[in-house]
Amino acid sequence: MADPVLTLSNLSKSFGALKATDTVSLTLLPGEIHALIGPNGAGKSTLIGQIAGRIAPDSGSITFRGRDVTQLSTAQRARMGLGRTFQISSLIPEFSARRNVMLALQARQGSPFRFVKPVLRDRGLIDGAQAILARVGLEGRASVPSAELSHGERRLLEIAVALALEPACFLLDEPMAGMGTEGVGTLVRFLRDLKQQAPILLVEHDMDAVFALADRISVLVYGRVIASGTVAEIRNDPRVREAYLGEEAT
Repeated sequence: MADPVLTLSNLSKSFGALKATDTVSLTLLPGEIHALIGPNGAGKSTLIGQIAGRIAPDSGSITFRGRDVTQLSTAQRARMGLGRTFQISSLIPEFSARRNVMLALQARQGSPFRFVKPVLRDRGLIDGAQAILARVGLEGRASVPSAELSHGERRLLEIAVALALEPACFLLDEPMAGMGTEGVGTLVRFLRDLKQQAPILLVEHDMDAVFALADRISVLVYGRVIASGTVAEIRNDPRVREAYLGEEAT
């Protein structure tokens, strides 16, 4: 078996008396989608925040690409190839779809503070951004300000921005949230292909999408992983059915 791209070992985080993350251990393997599910308040966002570097764990460790990154900043982890999309959009609303992606390309090249006009005429950045937008199906919307895109289009643009940074893995925080059936279907098909470029840790409430996509699923309840396994194993686990899935598991 290939070495994990991402490993969490006994990760814990408390906020006062609340144990938001309780000795969580899991791995993300090359070429897979590992879904993290759980009811509201289970601690999923806190866990993702720790992986991304936004929240410092109280104990445990995070290893990314063979290196302990527990003490590294969000920016340092991003430079190592940890790509994240957010539950709440992090796009620049007044910038076009193309310009949002160009900014990410510019940051990857290590020159985020160049003057705007030369950047907007940089053929390499323009062509690179256009190619990435084509990958997510937004090539025809390149000139549209991100604020004027549909909700589903903004989700795809967030993934395009993450792609521009050439990540070694993706953290996707509820990418289906607020999407209609057609948008979810489009994103499911895209993510099936995307995992071949880099594995995905997926936090998602849409169980149909999770069951369609996941190679493995970990179930988080009150900050603790109560079960981890394949779709079939999770569907049939009585602890999961009782704690979370209920009738959805039938």
